Amino acid sequence: MIKTLLIANRGEIARRIMRSAQHMGMRCVAVYSEADAAAPHVLEADEAVLLGPAPAAESYLLADKIIAAAKETGADAIHPGYGFLSENAEFAEACAANNIIFVGPSADSIRAMGLKDQAKKLMEEAGVPVTPGYHGEEQDPQHLKKHAGEIGYPVLIKAVAGGGGKGMRKVDDAKDFLSSLESCQRESTKSFGNDQVLIEKFIINPRHIEVQVFGDSRGRVVHMYERDCSLQRRHQKVIEEAPAPGMTAEVRAAMCSAAINAAKAVDYVGAGTIEFIVDGSGPLRENGFYFMEMNTRLQVEHPVTEMVTGIDLVELQLNVAAGGSVPDQGDISLHGHALEVRLYAEDPSNEFLPSTGLLEQFSLPDAPEFEMRLSQSGNELRVDAAVQPGGEVSVFYDPMIAKVISWSAHGRGEAIDDLVDAIDLECWSYPVRTNAGFLRSALSHPQFRAAKIDTGFIETHGTDLLNDRSANMLKILAAIVTLEAPRAGSHGSAPEDVWNQRSGFRVNAPASLTSRLETIGGAFSVSLMHDEGGRCLAHFDGADIVLDRLEVSADDGGGELTFNLDGEPASAVYSYPSGMPGGILLSFRGEMALFTRPNPESHTDTAEAGNVIKAPMPGKILAVNVKSGDIVSKGDALIVLEAMKMEHALTAPRDGTIAELSVMAGGQVSEGDILVALLDEETADS
Repeated sequence: MIKTLLIANRGEIARRIMRSAQHMGMRCVAVYSEADAAAPHVLEADEAVLLGPAPAAESYLLADKIIAAAKETGADAIHPGYGFLSENAEFAEACAANNIIFVGPSADSIRAMGLKDQAKKLMEEAGVPVTPGYHGEEQDPQHLKKHAGEIGYPVLIKAVAGGGGKGMRKVDDAKDFLSSLESCQRESTKSFGNDQVLIEKFIINPRHIEVQVFGDSRGRVVHMYERDCSLQRRHQKVIEEAPAPGMTAEVRAAMCSAAINAAKAVDYVGAGTIEFIVDGSGPLRENGFYFMEMNTRLQVEHPVTEMVTGIDLVELQLNVAAGGSVPDQGDISLHGHALEVRLYAEDPSNEFLPSTGLLEQFSLPDAPEFEMRLSQSGNELRVDAAVQPGGEVSVFYDPMIAKVISWSAHGRGEAIDDLVDAIDLECWSYPVRTNAGFLRSALSHPQFRAAKIDTGFIETHGTDLLNDRSANMLKILAAIVTLEAPRAGSHGSAPEDVWNQRSGFRVNAPASLTSRLETIGGAFSVSLMHDEGGRCLAHFDGADIVLDRLEVSADDGGGELTFNLDGEPASAVYSYPSGMPGGILLSFRGEMALFTRPNPESHTDTAEAGNVIKAPMPGKILAVNVKSGDIVSKGDALIVLEAMKMEHALTAPRDGTIAELSVMAGGQVSEGDILVALLDEETADS
């Protein structure tokens, strides 16, 4: 029995592990970096140990310091979570050498599956189907090109030590092979210190389906069915679900049997995942899947398996690590459908650039503490969060801030609907941006709802997912708030007095009024008119949008708008941020924006003329390349901003003269802060 568990991780997975461990009566020790001193996983632990400075290489990746922390706190086991040291064979050996239980597989199992080429050879010997390809030691470019031709284009070049989409290139034609190989090897060397590659046949319309396996020290291995992780962006999973859409009993039996054989081939103990690349060009078939790799740890997407099986995978990990057994295969059943979305601190409208800073306005669905049980009816929502309102998204770590999971006993459609509703009503963040609106668009896409998915879904439908009407709708709704939902108590007469309403009342004419507002993108105008049928007609940016059955609630703090859009019910919420007179924060379908009335005395009113440069995201100013009075040309790099370890050059929007600088190198800025102002063109000419 484990009495004290040290969790060698951070964020939502550290909290997730702690939740099960404390429920089992274990004392939990957290480790943290200086940047995470006030993080939820630290505050919720029974004891916490500082590892070092913020960079992971100086804190969470220091195996010796983690071992020392375990000894210092009397921990008899370490759970590595995922990422960091979770698949580090040397760390597993160090734990064993210090008589500390490593909650995971043996070092030998980790090594056996650590290199893709060796793992595929091992799988071939175990009778597990592998993708046709070349996995040999000879790495001469011409030799590799010859094998690519024999396999048949398109092929995939993959780093043998790769992961996370790095060191991977698709090649469609022989003439591009050598340049793609060189690029792949260069990236692999930089990321993994190993330039060896393998060549595989590229599967058309591939799907990514994986099987959760679990082994114990008695040699027993069971499966917990499959998950579909096909929705990916740049080879990173975005939405996962269980079971896989379109799965048949025959294909499931073949795939799960292959997964068990794969785990047994390396004497696997603990939770692991066998990942398959699946031919998605038609219905799933028994000979249409191929071993891709094994993840020798708990997966990010493990909650969907927990929701459809009712098994707490972390609790089972801890029991097996202490010498316990896995359940009988016949006792593991599949019930309902679950989906998980990964909420990232990033801005999809700005090329998915990371977004960092304080979570001044932040909301997640108010889901109850999850329970591992199989409900016979109804739906459930679960949230595994890394952060809390008022917390900070750091530039040093992965930008995933939460996972929102839905489960329905009534099938995939209801589980999707629940996730969409949760995003619409309860997911918002400001000034830190998230991908909530992008996730909502993906979930609502007709092809996704019809389960017509593959790993190229986001690339294929990216324009649809990014260019929906949410951004414009936010502006229209902000105009409605300013015109029809004045703050309670701001008018002296009764609200039914038309002379005191802001709805654009006209004698013998339709009500019409124009609102001029400003947001990060600049100033804009929206015209509103109410027709005799009670509809609200909004004219914006050359287009007319009709909102039917519009209702606006208002109080001193904010309110809600409900309406029909394209025949479907919709809603939005808004609030008045403190310390910002006239400001409105508005959330619609996962998108959130701040609106203000233009101030003619401020630089912000000149944004449309290209006179100011604003911070596109929170970050640190690395360099200021100009000073007041400098003459600049359009495109000149004026400011260098750093966010999430990425540098972003902010350039002059036009030729001009620097009128004012509002920042200096080393300073921190928030999204929307004015950094540079140019002289007004008329002023400069006079």
